[in-house]
Parts: sequence; C-alpha cells; structure tokens
Amino acid sequence: MTPEQRYESLVRSILNSSRSAGVGEGRGFGSTGQLKVAGKIFAMLVRGRLVLKLPRARVDALVESGDGERFDAGKGKPMAEWFALSPTSRKRWLALAEEAMAFVIS
Repeated sequence: MTPEQRYESLVRSILNSSRSAGVGEGRGFGSTGQLKVAGKIFAMLVRGRLVLKLPRARVDALVESGDGERFDAGKGKPMAEWFALSPTSRKRWLALAEEAMAFVIS
C-alpha cells in the first residue's frame, strides 16, 4: 500500500469515527488534504510521510525511539510540536492520528 493509499484510509477512519474532524483543502506545509479539528491541522501527508501535531515531550520520545524526526516545513528549522513518522516505523497511523487530534482539541 502506498503512503497516499494509507493516508486515504486513515482519513476515512477518522471521519467515520469523529463528528468534529474534517479535511482541509489548504496546502499548508506542502501537504494536501490536511486533517483538521476545531479549524486546526492535526495530521497531514507531506512528501509521502505522515506528519502529526503532538506535545513536544511526545515528539521527543518518538524521535529518540527512532520512529521519525521533527518536521521541518522547509524553512531549515524543525518544529517542536510537529513529528514526521518514518516510513519504516511500525507505529499505527490511526492511533497516532487520534492522539494528535486529542492534543489539538485540548
């Protein structure tokens, strides 16, 4: 399954389980079809990688575990609360997206 197909499946799952989530049409951060809640992006697919908004401590832990890296929106400075999941990570996309959605709502 390609990252795009996997992301489409994730979007369907989130939209089916949450009345407050939606898909944004903007192209912020170079992505398409960003998942949003309360008008804020919490997950997106950028250059074939799942990118999520998570608490800084959680991003630190995921980076330390080797599951990915801090997301850099192309400005040369990684963002503290944005995480880009490695394509080789075994982390479940849906669980991470739900975690990101909960963080953005809080």
